[in-house]
Amino acid sequence: MAISVADLPSAAPQSAPPQSAPPQDTPPQPAPTPIDLLAQLTNTPPPPATPLRTTLRRVKIWSPLVALLALVFLVVQLLRPLPDPTLALDRSASSFTIGGDAFTMPWPEEGQAAVMVVGSGTIGTFGEQKPVPTASVAKIMTAYVLLREHPLKKDEPGPDVTVDARTVEEGKSKDESRIEGLRAGRTYSLQDMLKMLMIPSGNNVARLLARWNTKSEDETAFVRKMNAAAKSLGMTNTTYTDPSGLDEGTVSTAVDQLKLAEAVMRFESFRAVVAMPNADIPEVGRIYNNNDLLMAGLSVRGIKTGSNTAAGGTLSWAAYRTVDGEDRLVLGSLMDQHAPPPDPSGTTSLKLVQENSKEIIKAVREALTSATAVKKGQVVGYVDDGLGGRTPLVATKDLKVVGTPGQKLTLALHDGGKDLTGGTKAGTVVGELAVGGGAGAQRVPVALKSELQEPSVGAKLTRLG
Repeated sequence: MAISVADLPSAAPQSAPPQSAPPQDTPPQPAPTPIDLLAQLTNTPPPPATPLRTTLRRVKIWSPLVALLALVFLVVQLLRPLPDPTLALDRSASSFTIGGDAFTMPWPEEGQAAVMVVGSGTIGTFGEQKPVPTASVAKIMTAYVLLREHPLKKDEPGPDVTVDARTVEEGKSKDESRIEGLRAGRTYSLQDMLKMLMIPSGNNVARLLARWNTKSEDETAFVRKMNAAAKSLGMTNTTYTDPSGLDEGTVSTAVDQLKLAEAVMRFESFRAVVAMPNADIPEVGRIYNNNDLLMAGLSVRGIKTGSNTAAGGTLSWAAYRTVDGEDRLVLGSLMDQHAPPPDPSGTTSLKLVQENSKEIIKAVREALTSATAVKKGQVVGYVDDGLGGRTPLVATKDLKVVGTPGQKLTLALHDGGKDLTGGTKAGTVVGELAVGGGAGAQRVPVALKSELQEPSVGAKLTRLG
């Protein structure tokens, strides 16, 4: 039988797979957490998240780390070095006022002045402390610079100084204080040169010593030394332009001159020279102290007068008074004292400054007294361990001071340089309490009142610094 192809049923075309629906705008799903994965493996759904479960989960994760950090902190706090103990002064012991009716100083009518007791401090000052010409008081600094570099004992002659022709020529000047009769090529000891410098006030000798000291043709290098020395002494209102004080540019104040006087009077050789009313110099003859008005009756032992038209009368003086069996040194300085004109070269002003100084010296010497500022066993301060611990300090003996009634003295506590550690016994001397300054300061040792304790564990753990 013949079959026609046209009679065969046509093959139905295979239908295409259904198209997937277009993607919807849905947010990406977060990665499953470990608990979700565990739930899928065990076919157990995770518990629903709550604030409490979230907090607990965080605590479990961070607790070990926090504990480790806390342990490290504790170890560091316990093992790191302790601060060095320091000494501190109790406020009640920081000053002392001498009892009695307040002393009234007979100050001059004008100018400026300052007075102090070495080892106790300043009694008082007068006038505006502004720089004024010093006149020959400048020679105190000249002597100070020389003795710092060439210290002499009381009767030691020291190195030789040769007189030059310039010094001889300047000795002929009629317009300034000078040493006459010097011969070029003649040598004198430094001690004799200091006598000619300080006793009759030789300007030509001051300039010679400046050139000799620096091996220079002029005094410029020496003047630089003078200003450097003034700076080191805290003489903030002082400027030197020459070694003799003849130049008006050499200026200072009474307060600054006290600082210099205290420093230079530590030299035994200087004290011996300025205390001399006169001295015999070979080929020159006898020279006389310009401070003659003060030398009798007041235990005055120097220091230096000065006078010229610009400066008027100037004077730095040193006087002694025995108190409680001990000689106490009183220093004073008066500047800018001018007598009524006419006063050529300040001659009358020189007498004026001496008379004014005489009144002050007499009054201070009569008023000087002693008092007990601190008693033995009195708590004066403490040792601070830096962590809140304080161990009291006591004076090991009475501290006596010398001054005038009503004078307020400042006390200071100084470290004795002892290495303080926990366990240092009671009674151990760890420093000193002092009133005033310099070599003449009154001092008493201070000691621990009780044993110095090691800082507690709590103090070590809670310290922040």
